Amino acid sequence: MSPLASAGFVAFILLLFAGMYMSLFGWPGTVIIFLDVLFYAVLTGFSGIGWKMLLVLLVLAVLSEAADWWAGSKNVHKIPATAKSVRGAILGACAGMILLTPSLWGLGIWGGFFLGGLAGLLIAEWIRQFQLKIPFQASGGAFLAMIGQKALKGFLSLVMILISLSGIYS
Repeated sequence: MSPLASAGFVAFILLLFAGMYMSLFGWPGTVIIFLDVLFYAVLTGFSGIGWKMLLVLLVLAVLSEAADWWAGSKNVHKIPATAKSVRGAILGACAGMILLTPSLWGLGIWGGFFLGGLAGLLIAEWIRQFQLKIPFQASGGAFLAMIGQKALKGFLSLVMILISLSGIYS
């Protein structure tokens, strides 16, 4: 593999991580993941990723964004992207990868990144909620709905990444 191809693959993997991270905050991370895989497929001549796989990834991205839109229309609690929440998600993602990679290898890297990032984000938001006055705190139901929304979007991101990498490495 040439140095340029290696650098391109590193950029591809980093964009997959960025897409999953963006999904934690309710940004269109699944769209970034889809576009990243589409760009990779075009550059490699669709050798590892075919049209059927791209269609499945597109459906998952649309489903994820539709679920996010639906949750937004139902006024599900949203976590503001503050410095503390971003740091919490980064620290949690790193801790999750460190803890899960030795036992689950590649799946541990991606799953640990998602689960740890989600846990770090939720802990940071939980602390922020306790610092607010009671009338401004999110209700328990709104907080649980937000957890479900983020878990669904992150899970769909994880599935998209696993499908794309299994196509590349098989």
